[in-house]
Amino acid sequence: MSEKDEKKIVYKISIISIVTNLILVIIKYTAGMIGHSQALVSDAIHSASDVFSTIVVIIGFYLSRKQEDNEHPYGHERIECVAAIILASMLAVTGFALGLSGTKAIINNDYRPSSMPGLITIIAAALSILTKEAMFWYTRHGAKLVKSDALMADAWHHRSDAFSSIGSLVGVLLARQGLYVADSVASILICLMILKAAFDIYRDALKKMVDHSCDVCTINKYRDAVLAEKDVLGIHSIKTRMFGSKVYIDIELLLDGSISLMEAHEIAERIHDKIEKEFPDVKHCMIHPEPICNKCENDREH
Repeated sequence: MSEKDEKKIVYKISIISIVTNLILVIIKYTAGMIGHSQALVSDAIHSASDVFSTIVVIIGFYLSRKQEDNEHPYGHERIECVAAIILASMLAVTGFALGLSGTKAIINNDYRPSSMPGLITIIAAALSILTKEAMFWYTRHGAKLVKSDALMADAWHHRSDAFSSIGSLVGVLLARQGLYVADSVASILICLMILKAAFDIYRDALKKMVDHSCDVCTINKYRDAVLAEKDVLGIHSIKTRMFGSKVYIDIELLLDGSISLMEAHEIAERIHDKIEKEFPDVKHCMIHPEPICNKCENDREH
């Protein structure tokens, strides 16, 4: 997929996300005020924060796709990891706030609403759950297509909003039955789920910030592709490192020591081009030919 196509996907998802969130803010806030549901009003504020998170995604994605320059010869891919960490922080703060609010309400015995929530709040909460869950799957699909950590973090932000709306719906339904504490308990459970999602995003982004290697399965795919080439006698070492959403590879090839420097260069260049063509995630492949001298080996044995 070309960089132009990736940008189209991200911008399209981002615009749909912003418009959807703005509509949900209006619906949930209005329904919360008319239907006397503080939980739904708080949920509307949560949806408003999603607009800012999507803006962070757009900025992070755009900056990470900038071409290399003199000050950044390896590119800007790690900027997207920074955007993912910012979004994970926002997600963690949102989850912590929900849990803290629910805990305080239970401790202070302050979870009884002043008025019975109206039917409109149930409709608004249910609509929010369906919409935000749909946005989660839609954004998650796009994030996988363009391999964007920031967009994946935004997808989980949508799901956290869906969880928040579930808490609001449960709270409203049980409050109408007189079980007012259920809203606060649901907030604490939702808090734990949101914090788990934030932790997973943090962990993945930090791996790519500290040159973490690829998984064993991926490395074996690179190894098999190299060993399938003729003239390659073996691999002395293969090292990988994640650089944002891209991969850098260093390979030491074992070649016949009797061939010319020009031949060794041509073999290395052929393998270099093959790896970067077959694996789009690989931004650069460095090949170092290492000679095997059969005569030297025989002399050593005698």
